[in-house]
Amino acid sequence: MPHSTTDSLAGKVAYVTGGSRGVGAGAVRLLAARGAAVMIGFGAHGAEAEALAEEIRSVGGQAEIAGGDIRKAVTSKTAVERTLATYGRLDILVTAAGISRRDTLGDISEQAYRDVYDANVLGTILAIQAAATHLRRPGGRIITVSSRVAINPTADSTLYAGAKAAVIAMTEAFAKELGPQGITVNSVAPGLIATERMQDVVATRGADVAAQTPLRRIGLPDDVARVIAFLASDDSGWVTGRTLRVDGGIV
Repeated sequence: MPHSTTDSLAGKVAYVTGGSRGVGAGAVRLLAARGAAVMIGFGAHGAEAEALAEEIRSVGGQAEIAGGDIRKAVTSKTAVERTLATYGRLDILVTAAGISRRDTLGDISEQAYRDVYDANVLGTILAIQAAATHLRRPGGRIITVSSRVAINPTADSTLYAGAKAAVIAMTEAFAKELGPQGITVNSVAPGLIATERMQDVVATRGADVAAQTPLRRIGLPDDVARVIAFLASDDSGWVTGRTLRVDGGIV
């Protein structure tokens, strides 16, 4: 008889950076639906984070919020401390916070570089630093969010693709460092996902992208969330240092 996934994370606790919207919110909803208590990290979208926490609590789940600038060490440190104080443990870290932008060579500035790399690379490092010493041993799970453009960049994705490629490299390196402690580290690399942040891209390029996928559609946050939930579960215990493309098989 196959195992049920409805309570596959029962009793576990997750901290999700960038959890108020998009892929992060999708992960929060599904982790909570499968039984995890969730600390929802957010930057500028506190109202959305609180609404999501209330949505989860209204159906019997457990969720709290923790805000701040992901580029500052204190943000994840405080969120992890609050998670431990509230729930008494930490099993799962999902680093979904980040920003994207499109720049050709002549448009790239020093500030643009810092914005993209500080949010996507430094923010990921700081979250992992804050969480790693408190994750359950063995059995802790770290899931980073990279992007398919890190593997197959477009002409105007230089900064974002480079930052997400760094996330993939860090994922493998941290997997080797933390593996002896029984902690797995993996990444999901989504293609174009229909989120609030990407609605303009979906409107202008969505049909072309969908035509390039065997499944002939644009991805949804739930498509990524299901892979994150697998990597967060005990079923993924023999998977580490890997990046799973969640892009509908785009060519």
